[in-house]
Amino acid sequence: MAAGQLVATARIHGKEDIRVGQELAAEVGPGEVLLRVTDVGLCGSDLHWYEEASIGDARLSRPLVLGHEFAGVIVDGPRAGQRVAADPAADCGHCAPCLEGRNNLCLAMHFAGHGSTDGALRTLMSWPERLLVPIPDSIGDDEAAVLEPLGVALHALDLSPVGPGARVGVYGCGPIGLLLVELLRLRGASAVIATDRLEHRVAAARAMGATAAFVVDADAGPDVSAARKLVREQEVDVAFEVSGSDEALDDAIAAVRPGGRIVIVGIPRQDRTAFGAGGARRKELTLQLCRRMVASDLPHAVELAATGELHLSELITHRYPLSLAREAFATLAERSGIKVIVNP
Repeated sequence: MAAGQLVATARIHGKEDIRVGQELAAEVGPGEVLLRVTDVGLCGSDLHWYEEASIGDARLSRPLVLGHEFAGVIVDGPRAGQRVAADPAADCGHCAPCLEGRNNLCLAMHFAGHGSTDGALRTLMSWPERLLVPIPDSIGDDEAAVLEPLGVALHALDLSPVGPGARVGVYGCGPIGLLLVELLRLRGASAVIATDRLEHRVAAARAMGATAAFVVDADAGPDVSAARKLVREQEVDVAFEVSGSDEALDDAIAAVRPGGRIVIVGIPRQDRTAFGAGGARRKELTLQLCRRMVASDLPHAVELAATGELHLSELITHRYPLSLAREAFATLAERSGIKVIVNP
């Protein structure tokens, strides 16, 4: 990289405060290569940063470059010119979780677009070479930015006992929920029940293989709506809560069979989840929380996407250049589409 090279960058400075400008490029560190970023997917976790200037118990402490769903082309070194998808989780490889093969729980994690580690909403960035997975020409640039959420969906699926013939519920049909619907179809689930508050996402779930899909209201009042009653009557063996809302978790608890499992993938606002304990206790349910993906999931996602059996491009509803990053985040906040992509 030329000394003093300028890079176009989008940083979040506070709630709903995205600023695009020119910055000096960061130095390429040991074990890193320079990456020309082609595509960045905006995630539900990015929406937390945008709307709340926080996610979970992490607070925005400095202007931060968001973006952890990214792909690009390696600029330097022996792999120059290679198209790659990026694993955003730079684990230490030495702590107990890493040694157990659970690097997503690394105690010294550096994650793109989180804490002190800038993400991919910039034209050029350095990233550990070991975390860049080659992608074939059969996967388009925009589709490559959906491989990280596909990896998260694969990890969530691995945390469940879903097998052929299972009845499964997916509560929340954003990108990861819709990817789960597709993966469950491929795994041979006999029924996939999908729900969301937004009609266009429910329609997408039907198109991607849900055997039944319902629009549910957002009201958490004392009287359960007719739509929610119908959803809760659809008994399932396993449920995936992918919306981050207490209402969706309540629906999952009501629908899953006694002794069943709920995998919680969604991230709630203000870092708190609540549910009625009585029904969950009477059924002796297992609540399994899911965090990101493990190292083997991204190569698996690339392999699966290369077969063409998944409809990744159909998830992408909006594309913006980096110069319009503020508009991209506004669209994300409107929830008018499914996957928003920024093309640096």
